[in-house]
Amino acid sequence: MEIFWYIIIATVLGIFFVLDGYDFGTGIIHLFFAKKENDKEVITKSAGLFWDSNEVWLVAAGGMLFMAFPTFYASVFSGFYLPLIIVLWLIIFRAMGLEFRGQFKYQMWKDIWDVSFGVSSLLLALFFGIALGNIVRGVNLGGVENGISVYEGHYFFLPLWDSSFSPISETPGIIDWFTIIIGFISVVTLAIHGANWVILKTNSSINLKLKGVIFKLNIALAILTVFSLFVWQIVNPDSLNNFVDKPYLIVFPILYFTGLIGLFFIKKIKKDVHAFWLSTLLILGGITSSLASLFPVILPSVNDVHEPLTIYNTAAPEYGLSVAFIWGIIGIILIVVYSIIQKRLKGGKVDKMDYGH
Repeated sequence: MEIFWYIIIATVLGIFFVLDGYDFGTGIIHLFFAKKENDKEVITKSAGLFWDSNEVWLVAAGGMLFMAFPTFYASVFSGFYLPLIIVLWLIIFRAMGLEFRGQFKYQMWKDIWDVSFGVSSLLLALFFGIALGNIVRGVNLGGVENGISVYEGHYFFLPLWDSSFSPISETPGIIDWFTIIIGFISVVTLAIHGANWVILKTNSSINLKLKGVIFKLNIALAILTVFSLFVWQIVNPDSLNNFVDKPYLIVFPILYFTGLIGLFFIKKIKKDVHAFWLSTLLILGGITSSLASLFPVILPSVNDVHEPLTIYNTAAPEYGLSVAFIWGIIGIILIVVYSIIQKRLKGGKVDKMDYGH
């Protein structure tokens, strides 16, 4: 049952980052490339019509994580308390930017909420990438200092950064040079995804320009990917062992590189939806490759005093997992049906759809 719930939660999180990821990316594109009022309005609309339904997947993932792996849930929600609060405020300001922009027609009012939408989207993409960087790097479980634990073995607390700013420090912070690199990869990936979404859902005047932007961002992403693989070996020399021991896991990096290579042909892709699926592969391939490199570990320990958190030593009792099985399946079906209906009702271009008035 542990593996079943691990796969389900990973799938739900992957869906969240694909769906709400294009909202984050749309905000980044809006911040840097939308200059005309009409473009700003339709790009905002392409995110605003969908953001609230997309975040249902995040709520579902949090609930299932609390049910299936309560020890892990308690550990990360206390250890990552500072960035979680920052993310919460960024989500609030992103929503305010989307919902408040169209309430008044004063330009200064619109400009304020445009900045709120764009900056919060950019920082959300960055912080979610930094969070993934912390997961693959590991944390100081137990708060070990000089071989002595400050907390119980499954607890930790990280400052925003350590004075050394190093991922191989005995007491790493949330932000270091390695997690920043992963954060940049997240920003670039979601910007590509958001640009593909804008092209797919709007008739914005910058759509043709965005294809050139995607090509350039893809070059940057390829360079960052190769660089991150190199530095990952410095941070964790055993990071690729799972792919050697279990060759079938190579399917996940293949997904990522399929999306990466495919997007170099963005200017030749005739159907916009195909480009969107390629950036979807980028997101799903990146997340699943990271998880596959750790499995069955879900939070590594950077010290030798405490064992890492795994799906086995953090799981709820077998009885609880079994009882939740039926209700979990029912809940997922309801979310899927809801999402399908919502997407179908708002299919096609959103330019003439009503939002924010």
